[in-house]
Amino acid sequence: MIVSFADAAEEVLTRLAGLRISEATAQRTTEAAGKELGRRLAASETFGPARDWAWHKDAKGKTCAYVPLDATSVPQQGPHAAKADSRMATVAMLYNPIPEKRARWANPQGNRPPLQVRYLASLNGQASLGEPLRRQGAEVGMDRAERWIALSDGGSGLEDWVTTNFGRVEAVILDFYHASEHLGDLAKAWHGAGTEEATAQHQRWSHRLKHEGGQAILDELRALEIRARPCAGQVWQGTVTYFANQVHRMDYPRYVAKGWQIGSGPVESACKTVVNQRLKCAGMRWGGAGLG
Repeated sequence: MIVSFADAAEEVLTRLAGLRISEATAQRTTEAAGKELGRRLAASETFGPARDWAWHKDAKGKTCAYVPLDATSVPQQGPHAAKADSRMATVAMLYNPIPEKRARWANPQGNRPPLQVRYLASLNGQASLGEPLRRQGAEVGMDRAERWIALSDGGSGLEDWVTTNFGRVEAVILDFYHASEHLGDLAKAWHGAGTEEATAQHQRWSHRLKHEGGQAILDELRALEIRARPCAGQVWQGTVTYFANQVHRMDYPRYVAKGWQIGSGPVESACKTVVNQRLKCAGMRWGGAGLG
């Protein structure tokens, strides 16, 4: 259910299925389905056919399974409309991205294959998704993929979650575009937002990051004469700290040479469609019972 119960009853089901039901029926049926889904998940059931995926290959001819992970906040409201802190919804994926080069497809002679993906989401923290996602992986033959690769942003605990639950991963790649955004913010602070110099600097740094890796950028940032740009000091310090903490996940030249994905866009898109499209529409705030 990604729209309100009223919209589902009055528009969506009428238009798509020819059904005419009340808003209350839509709500009651959806809540019953949700409870049943929760019961089945608690009983360790999985959904979808238990059939091995035809895993695609990287530049070295090795089949690859990808595990991206991300989190998104869900606005909350306390009793009597009291202010409340947001809760974090975690979204985990297992997917089989289609390489740009046909030669790396599982079946290069066939038609373009559909994207194969499994999603899981939870409001109970990252740890709650480990075992369920491993079960999903077992259903689609993840163990028979020669390489496991993880993708995430720099969020707290994401890397540890991957290494704890998927010990075979060869790399937990930091999303390239998140790293590039940090460089963009520094370029704006350094040269001024909206200036040609800031745009050009961001492009130069991003190009170097992709082709030389995070350590080269970190060394360059540390060598900047920050005393000449005191107004950029706070952004500079935050960017240096970010790169220092994540540099071990920024070996982009090696990742690209192996034909690996370096962007976590699919799981970020999943956050928007699996969680935000239903729970973060304009003005929405949730209490415990409604969100559950």
